[in-house]
Amino acid sequence: MERNLKNVLVISFGFLLLFTAYGGLQSLQSSLNSEEGLGVASLSVLYAALILSSMFLPPILIKKLGCKWTIAISICCYITFSLGNFYPSWYTLIPTSVILGLGGAPLWSAKCTYLTIAGTSYAEKAGKNAKDIINQYFGVFFLVFQSSGIWGNLISSLILSQSSNKVEISEEDLECCGAYNCLTDTTNTTGSAKPSNSLIYTLLGVYTASGVLAVLLVIIFLDQIKSDQAETEKEKLEAPSFWSTFLATFRHLKDKRQCLLIPLTMYSGFEQGFLSGDYTKVYVTCALGIQYVGYVMICFAAVNSLCSLLFGKISQFTGRKFLFALATVTNTACIIALVLWKPHPKQLAVFFVFPALWGLADAVWQTQTNGLYGILFEKHKEAAFANYRLWESLGFVIAFGYSTKLQAYIKLYILLSVLVLSMVTYGAVEYLEAKSSPGTPTATKKENGGPHSEETCM
Repeated sequence: MERNLKNVLVISFGFLLLFTAYGGLQSLQSSLNSEEGLGVASLSVLYAALILSSMFLPPILIKKLGCKWTIAISICCYITFSLGNFYPSWYTLIPTSVILGLGGAPLWSAKCTYLTIAGTSYAEKAGKNAKDIINQYFGVFFLVFQSSGIWGNLISSLILSQSSNKVEISEEDLECCGAYNCLTDTTNTTGSAKPSNSLIYTLLGVYTASGVLAVLLVIIFLDQIKSDQAETEKEKLEAPSFWSTFLATFRHLKDKRQCLLIPLTMYSGFEQGFLSGDYTKVYVTCALGIQYVGYVMICFAAVNSLCSLLFGKISQFTGRKFLFALATVTNTACIIALVLWKPHPKQLAVFFVFPALWGLADAVWQTQTNGLYGILFEKHKEAAFANYRLWESLGFVIAFGYSTKLQAYIKLYILLSVLVLSMVTYGAVEYLEAKSSPGTPTATKKENGGPHSEETCM
């Protein structure tokens, strides 16, 4: 096997093992650690730390340690979060959430840097176009990585379904499920039917082992990039000073289009936060039990992955406006239906319809918003995508931050309000673009031909 491809596969399967653990654990936080809102509070802190990490750490760590060891150390940061869940408290989960958040940005930046250098190196040897090879490598990576959402949630459901603490949920208890949920943790007997400690420890043991395997895979099999190969990349990292990169993020807000895209970018964090923090708890766990959370999130992950691939293909025919409209209609319908629906175990299929439709809409928000940033801010991509990470993470922080303070119907109304505002401001961006370049024949091509490798790095 060609050496660079071997390294791509090592990184891909390392990330698969790591995010099989982290993805499954994140979906369970609101249900597994519901006391005093500890689970969602830890996720809010995690994304706040990720905001700081993305602005400060990646260039420093990659420059000092190189890509291989930055990836290895960052994976260890994720493992601490799994360990913190063995004895969940404010003194274990919050610090480990901070550690994970700080390791998140360097992990993804080092991965992108490594794959880019590996692709460029192979292209030079083979006499091929570097961009084509880099895109192939990122395609291989995401083909492997995207399945982590399925495996992580499948593991949790298979293990937690062994629980002997299952109880029959009364009609009275079901009144506390859904949009008008009761804010106390003790109201619903489903909440008291928490899996036994032995099952939880088994699950956490599997997740921790998966993380350990990921770091061992990287340490043993991933080649360190040679100094001459990494020289160009190091120069790129050293070129802008620390403060100039930091300030460029905020200077970019002088661009009116960037300001108008803030609601849309934050909405991405809001809607993902609602699904993983609220839908899993007040609909699925409340009415069905925690063992169903994984199955429901598998449905979301599978549809999201398939639609991301599909929309990438059809966007060249439909354009981004149609896809944004499709996602808006889909999410709006889901939000209204969730406000009206009273979840009941007899309506099992409905519990899977909502995450499936949510996955369809989320595929649009992720692919098209990233592509939009790449097109609009082609000359200032670093500052633009830094803003993307900042505002999306802020959306997560807010969504998880108020998760335990408000009833679900209020959060759904907030979600709908942000969505409407997002579409108004997005429409203004499209209007400004059409006004600045009326009748440009290349507009459609540009809007669908963003630089995939740079988008996926963000």
